[in-house]
Amino acid sequence: MKMNIKDFRVPAGKKIKLAKWPTLVEPVYQSKKEYKALLEKQVEELSEQQQLQYASDRYAVLIIFQAMDAAGKDGAIKHVMSGINPQGCQVFSFKHPSAAELDHDFLWRTTQCLPERGRIGIFNRSYYEEVLIVRVHPEILQAQGIPDGLLNQKTIWQERYRSIVDMENHLHRNGTRIIKFFLHLSEEEQRKRFLERIDKPDKNWKFSLADVEERKFWKQYMQAYEECLSATSTNDAPWYVVPADDKENARLIISRVILDTFKSLKLAYPKPSEEHRQELQLIRKQLKK
Repeated sequence: MKMNIKDFRVPAGKKIKLAKWPTLVEPVYQSKKEYKALLEKQVEELSEQQQLQYASDRYAVLIIFQAMDAAGKDGAIKHVMSGINPQGCQVFSFKHPSAAELDHDFLWRTTQCLPERGRIGIFNRSYYEEVLIVRVHPEILQAQGIPDGLLNQKTIWQERYRSIVDMENHLHRNGTRIIKFFLHLSEEEQRKRFLERIDKPDKNWKFSLADVEERKFWKQYMQAYEECLSATSTNDAPWYVVPADDKENARLIISRVILDTFKSLKLAYPKPSEEHRQELQLIRKQLKK
């Protein structure tokens, strides 16, 4: 199968129904050996692009992962970014906000972690939790200390979408390129992976009763994701719905999207000035003596 990443991109301004988006597609690899070779090639290319990004120091790249539990976010980050120089990449995982974070606006804690120019920032979950889990569990919103007059359930989510889009547009205008992945997992595949986490002792630590409790809200989460993806996928900060029932195929799709985004930046090593070239030649003469 030839990969066309446009097939996974949520068009800007279009309302989507996740039931119509596949959680499993024909794989782009024919064997485990080919999968490893394809991923290794794309990881190597991505490493080269990141070196160019670091050297040119012009663009930052923010990669956001959102998904239901067990969809493979951690594995995707681990495998796809395996060849990246740690100096040029940072990963942040966002869980329940602290008391100090709750005393600020909902974008504050993630804004502090945005990548610098020349670097890749990865958000394993992100500010999008504030229109996903908080929407599914409105009691979380009630506990955030927001003035009562601002808690109108008919308007607050659209207002938050607008805040997110405005911020992402601002970042784009200032040299940050944003790539957003929703790992689209089926409810049945999640069930299988949960059972695997129970059956394999080395995966027990990944599982808790709370994970099962969240499965009861599957339909509510799908609705929240549909509205979120529809409202916040833009031309400059698109969402990609990645079929996640096949972990290996998902990783190849993700690495391809990231790599294509980097190549679109047309990065190059900075050219030294005439003064710097003369300085280098002088140093060269001294070293040859």
